[in-house]
Amino acid sequence: MSLPPIHLWNVDAALEPLSGGHRNAVFRTSGLDQDLVFKSTRRSEGQLRWLTPVQDAAEAAGIIVPRLIATRDGALNGESWTCEPFIDGRPFQPEELPQIAGQIAAFHLAAKALSQRPEFCASYELEATSLGGDADMRALPEDIAELCLRAWAALDGPTGVVHGDLGAGNLIHTTAGPALIDWDEARVDALSFDRIRTQPESATAAEKSAALAWEVASGWGIEPKHARLCARVLKARV
Repeated sequence: MSLPPIHLWNVDAALEPLSGGHRNAVFRTSGLDQDLVFKSTRRSEGQLRWLTPVQDAAEAAGIIVPRLIATRDGALNGESWTCEPFIDGRPFQPEELPQIAGQIAAFHLAAKALSQRPEFCASYELEATSLGGDADMRALPEDIAELCLRAWAALDGPTGVVHGDLGAGNLIHTTAGPALIDWDEARVDALSFDRIRTQPESATAAEKSAALAWEVASGWGIEPKHARLCARVLKARV
């Protein structure tokens, strides 16, 4: 595993790997006044800069976010790595996600006018475009692709900017409030992709299937074991 080029940020510190980065390598520093997290990234400079107004909206809703730190040359992508502050605190438990339902709803409202992330598309647009973000329908077996498209076509609800990976592992209790990390899958899509995590009691079968289909399509080439497991579950549902 290659190490992040921390010199691009004028950083000199010990590094240790962090667990939980299923699609990215993740390291944190130790011994700094403000420790940092370095992540490998597939996102372009434009895709990373798109996050600025998105995270503005999250902060306006009372959510703490780790803002990306530019390299000494002003780039957010440094040789396919990013840098952000390390956020200390207690991880959320899955049953605690409804606690932030109001803040996520406020975030959705604050971000509703924002445009699509560059080179991304919503799930329900993938029948026409085939490629968006990590989802590449051309890489899927024909029967699996058809299952995914059918699941997304059944979605019926509001759209807007979503975090896209709103699991307990990406939420942290801090002394200043809830922090939400890992905005790698953020995009404009059906708001249900976030709401099924914060309002699970009201999630419909169609919304759950659509979320499974996204895991299949976006992870097929990056996280194949997980994607194929989700595909088996999806086959039993759709």
